[in-house]
Amino acid sequence: MSEKKYIPVIGLEIHAELNTRTKMFCDCLNDPKESIPNTNICPVCVGHPGALPVMNREAIESMIKIGMALQGEIPAVSKFDRKHYFYPDLPKGYQISQYDIPFVFGGILNGVAITRVHLEEDAAKNTHTTDEGGAQISLVDYNRAGLPLMELVTEPVIRSGEEAGAFARELQLLLRYLGVADADMEKGQMRVEVNISLGTMVENKLVFGTKVEVKNINSFKAAEASVAYEIKRQKEVLEMGGKITQETRGWDDVRRLTFSQRVKEEANDYRYFPDPDLPAVDLSQFDFAKLKLEIPELPQAKRVRFQHEYGLSEGQLEVLIPNKILADYFESAASELTEEAGRENFPQYVKTLVNYITSDLKGLMLAAGEKDISALKVTPENFADLIVLVESGKVTSRVAKDILKKMYEKGGDPNVILQEEGLEQVSDVDSLRPMAEKIIAENPGPVSQFQSGKENVIMFFVGAAMKELRGKGNPKVLQELFKELLK
Repeated sequence: MSEKKYIPVIGLEIHAELNTRTKMFCDCLNDPKESIPNTNICPVCVGHPGALPVMNREAIESMIKIGMALQGEIPAVSKFDRKHYFYPDLPKGYQISQYDIPFVFGGILNGVAITRVHLEEDAAKNTHTTDEGGAQISLVDYNRAGLPLMELVTEPVIRSGEEAGAFARELQLLLRYLGVADADMEKGQMRVEVNISLGTMVENKLVFGTKVEVKNINSFKAAEASVAYEIKRQKEVLEMGGKITQETRGWDDVRRLTFSQRVKEEANDYRYFPDPDLPAVDLSQFDFAKLKLEIPELPQAKRVRFQHEYGLSEGQLEVLIPNKILADYFESAASELTEEAGRENFPQYVKTLVNYITSDLKGLMLAAGEKDISALKVTPENFADLIVLVESGKVTSRVAKDILKKMYEKGGDPNVILQEEGLEQVSDVDSLRPMAEKIIAENPGPVSQFQSGKENVIMFFVGAAMKELRGKGNPKVLQELFKELLK
């Protein structure tokens, strides 16, 4: 009897807090940096009886942009519903969410079909600790309660943890490009939940197994690992003749395994019904044309264009594209090179530009603990000027790194720094000859090696000359000069 083949059936539920000035249904500030508990709260967001919610227009506009970017369908009318459950982080005893008419139906991203995207309010934050006497206590911070929270649900078409991680990363990137969310998983601004079952093929049709939801996922790698673990666990249960329980499981990032939390609720357990305090949302009142103009070039379109226009490799793209500001910085610098390089030399200039941005510039930022490229003192124009100096042979790579360090610290034109520091590359053979002759005279051993046929020893002499010139010598000119003198 052949072993039954199981097919992973994976769907994602991803929440992301939206970047709005105020909360979803009140005027309290939406400030994720607020460190003092229960500061940004009011009777609405803490659920006092009689307090009435008012919809945040900015959050709805963000949802429309998300729908457009995902190529989803945006209905003419949407509405909010009450989702009932009881937990300390939910002061009203229900959450204002959306049930049957979300703001976005369908869509696609990274080749994954999307079921829906809806808008709801976030819950408060629970902290479990001990008091001065050592007793276990739970504290609730309502600063987060009522923040506008987007939830995206995919179709169960993902087949591996790697696919799940790739989708979540691309969604994070898209939200950041749109400017609607920071979606930082480490700060809890984006949360991924994974639904996994093992299906089987019956008469050429995929039959789903019992679904398990995994929560407590705080990174993309954890999402991938939880899928891999759960596939292995479910397969072992089924092969032993057991049954999968429909439940919610947590992910233990230390032990790298899932654990049972509670039996999974169905939609009817939440007793959804339209929120009587909120009117239906007539989306025809929103200026779709204006919102569409506010959508920038999105990550995948930028990848394709950068590859076509600049000939960038996949590795280079994945350094630049995830940071929109860095990608824009690169393109501004590249545009400055167009005239200087000319059509024939432009690819080489761009290659050098990418290398200096992704290695030297990012290295300086990393060493300084700086993450915000928009605060750089090095303008794209001056960065392009530095690349021209390198490609025109006026400075060596080593000197270029020194100039860039000065530019990073104080800003300024690399041409001015070059003149002030006297760093221009030395290529004049007549001026280099006396120094080269001196180096040869002082190193009879390497001279003998070269003359006995070990031609790679020539680099010893070039290195000695570069050290003498503090990196300013032209390596090619020096190499030819030493070959001439050593014959």
